[in-house]
Amino acid sequence: MFRIYLPAVLIACSAASTVWSNFVAAEDWPQWRGPDRSNRSVETGLFDAWGDAGPELEWIAKGVGEGYASVSVANGRAFTTGNFENTQSAVAVDVATGKVIWRTPITDSVPKHGYDGSRTTPTVDEDRLYMVSSDGRIVCLQASDGEQVWSRDFDHWGGKMMSGWGFSESPLVDGGKVICTPGGREAVMVCLDKRTGEAIWESKWPADREQTDNLKNGAGYASAVISEGGGVRQYIQMVGQGLIGVRASDGQVLWVYDRVANRVANIPTAIVDGDLVFASTGYNTGSALLRLSAAGAEGRVDAEEVYWLDSRDLQNKHGGMTLVDGYVYCGHGNGSGLPICVEMASGRIAWGPERAEGRGETSMIAADGHLLMRRQDGTVLLVRANPDEFDLVGTMQPAVQEKKSWAHPVIANGRLYLREQNQLMCYRLK
Repeated sequence: MFRIYLPAVLIACSAASTVWSNFVAAEDWPQWRGPDRSNRSVETGLFDAWGDAGPELEWIAKGVGEGYASVSVANGRAFTTGNFENTQSAVAVDVATGKVIWRTPITDSVPKHGYDGSRTTPTVDEDRLYMVSSDGRIVCLQASDGEQVWSRDFDHWGGKMMSGWGFSESPLVDGGKVICTPGGREAVMVCLDKRTGEAIWESKWPADREQTDNLKNGAGYASAVISEGGGVRQYIQMVGQGLIGVRASDGQVLWVYDRVANRVANIPTAIVDGDLVFASTGYNTGSALLRLSAAGAEGRVDAEEVYWLDSRDLQNKHGGMTLVDGYVYCGHGNGSGLPICVEMASGRIAWGPERAEGRGETSMIAADGHLLMRRQDGTVLLVRANPDEFDLVGTMQPAVQEKKSWAHPVIANGRLYLREQNQLMCYRLK
């Protein structure tokens, strides 16, 4: 591996910017779906100046590579990944100027799979970044200069995807551990020492859960989240065989729920709320609410289905879901991404699916009493988080739109970030 330092950075750097903080500000967005992976920003006063054309464009960064990865934002920098001529790389951008600070390869060549490009959003933790290349390698870099600290190939654990669109996970950091999902039968999930990359535990697939005729082995396209459901700390992840709960202390697979799985691609990151877990997948599958409870033996957990919604009621393909005040907001339909609102406790459809402006899958972020939705054709909708009706405030067309606008929007420190392949747009919200 080698690093590429870009001349513009050497000119732009000041003494203050060379010191890397070990702490992330409360309004930073340091990982996939935000600080706690709930996809909710704590910022306020964001949309007071939202006009007919949306917010003011502050800058466009060019040279972030081709791909669909979102961004993480911490300590004055935005981090993402993208494909370049010879490699897939991590990239750091100065949020004040939009200048690329450094670029570091995380693969030996350009990965080849359906919809070429990066997927992983780097996770920022203290002075390190963690990401998974689309060809299956977890990489740790120094956040300050992009220097590689360690990497591990998923081949070591028999890494496998359920289908051929590339590994898409954003690693989860939990204390001194980093969690990732190779998807191998001998190690469906692994827990590594975040400083060294050495294995702490490797989670073996349960012997009594062999591959069924209608499901696939391997990793899914989601990222893990933390749950304390049933009084046991566990990592909940969507894999080829369905939704799983893995005990944080030793990697034991506690439960498997396969009704929400499909044979093509299991993508959305699950929503965790206390003992409840909400999950959905597309390809005409559906959605479910589970309740976790302590089982008979110490450290065991049962997962009980509370209700099931079939694909006609709710299926989220890959735009993701967000829980706000007891209601799940997302896009519904296999490719249509029509905005919809569902009461999580009951499964009642509060409103939608709404034939809103724009086309295709809908990703979003919740902030300041609103949902900022991004459609696949680039259209951005500002909608009040109102379970009584689809309460549209306004729409905007971004400065750049290319291919499919699948990178999820991010809000951090008063700015809105929209990744579009090789370019990153930054809008001033406040």
